[in-house]
Amino acid sequence: MTFVILLIFWALIFSLFLSKIKKGKAAEWAKLFRIVTITFSISIFTYWFIKKSAVGIVEDSVALQVINKLPQPLDFYVVILNDSDTGKIIETKHIGNIRPEYYRIEYLKMDKSDEYWIVGYLGKKNLVYFSQHALPNKNIDQIIEIQNYINQSVKLSDLAKKQVEAYNYENIKVGIWITLDFLLLFLNVVLLIRRKK
Repeated sequence: MTFVILLIFWALIFSLFLSKIKKGKAAEWAKLFRIVTITFSISIFTYWFIKKSAVGIVEDSVALQVINKLPQPLDFYVVILNDSDTGKIIETKHIGNIRPEYYRIEYLKMDKSDEYWIVGYLGKKNLVYFSQHALPNKNIDQIIEIQNYINQSVKLSDLAKKQVEAYNYENIKVGIWITLDFLLLFLNVVLLIRRKK
């Protein structure tokens, strides 16, 4: 998705420069390029937001229900991996901030993995919960109750913490690019509408 966001960014910048062309055959081609770019950008972002908003049920996935039994809300992540010895990570997901006596359900694609980690944060940086979970039977959904503050492995939790930090950094970076894309998209739409009058 990052590549598509950057592609949209540069296309929208190029469209702004093309808005300066006002006469001749070049102006018609410039206008066509701008219309295609705006339509493509709106379509991609609409699809992306619908996909992100929809419930993440995946075919042949395992449902993971995380229940917070602790007296404080915790921010949970799940890390899916191939091999805990080498620390080969497949995917990191943000489950969400879960209040006491509440739960969240996440759907995990476990076709290439048989182990996942759950990481819990109190605040933004304070890792207070880490647990490893094997998945011997991929046909049985998982229910995990968080009843105490535990760190099952300091070494693996440090690896998980780095992975979560990288995941959050990537999300912040993508968020900045999307904001810039929206700003450029707005400018392009305004300039295109103004030309039509």
